[in-house]
Amino acid sequence: MTTPAERPLDPEEIETLFFRLSKAMPGRTKNAKGPKGQPDAFRSCISCMLSAQSLDRNTAAASKALFAKARTPRSILKLPEEDLIDAIRPAGLYNMKARNIRRFCEVLLEEHDGVVPDTREGLLKLPGIGRKCADIVMSFTFGADVIAVDTHVHRVCNRTGLALGKTEAQTAAQLEARAPGWAMRDGHFWLIQFGKRICTSRAPRCADCAIVDICQWPGKAVPR
Repeated sequence: MTTPAERPLDPEEIETLFFRLSKAMPGRTKNAKGPKGQPDAFRSCISCMLSAQSLDRNTAAASKALFAKARTPRSILKLPEEDLIDAIRPAGLYNMKARNIRRFCEVLLEEHDGVVPDTREGLLKLPGIGRKCADIVMSFTFGADVIAVDTHVHRVCNRTGLALGKTEAQTAAQLEARAPGWAMRDGHFWLIQFGKRICTSRAPRCADCAIVDICQWPGKAVPR
C-alpha cells in the first residue's frame, strides 16, 4: 500500500475535503446500478464476489458469461461444476470463487428464500460477502447512505488522512465514524473518481488536486 498520511485529518479538514470533492468530482447518477452494472441485488453480489483480485474487464467477462447461463440461485446451483468454472474463469481464482458462489446460493435459498438481505448485517452473514461487497451492494443496489471502500477509496483515505486503516474493512469503519452525514450518500462516488482521476496509485496528479493543501501524504508534490 502507499505510504500513509503523517496524521489524520481533523473534523474541519474532513468537511473541507468532502465539500471540495463534491464540487470537483461527479456524483451518483440517477441510473446507478449494482456493482459492475448489474441490475439486481443477487447479480450484484455475485459480480462483487467475482471482482476479488480481478481486473474490471475480466470481472465483466466472467459475469456476462455466467449470467448468460444462469441468473438465479436455483439456476446457478443446477449448473454442472465445469460449466460454472468455465464461465467465471476470466476472473481468476475460479475454483475458490465457484465454491463460494455455490455456498452463497445455498444459504440464500435455505435462509432467505432466495432474497438478498438489504442490511449490512444480513449481507455479512452470507458466504463470500465481506465488508467491501456488503457496502457496495448497500450503496449501489439498495441506495443506502454508505461509503463503500474499494482499492481506490482505501488509497485516497490513507494518503490524505481522511481515514487510516491497514485493511479496507478498518478504513471503512473509520470512514463511517468520521465522515459527515451529508457526505454519506455520494461520498463513495466522489472518492472513487478522485482516486481514478487524480490520486492515482502511480504518479498522482498533485498539481491538479483540489485538496492538496490539506492532504497529509508525505509524498505529495506541492504545486509552486
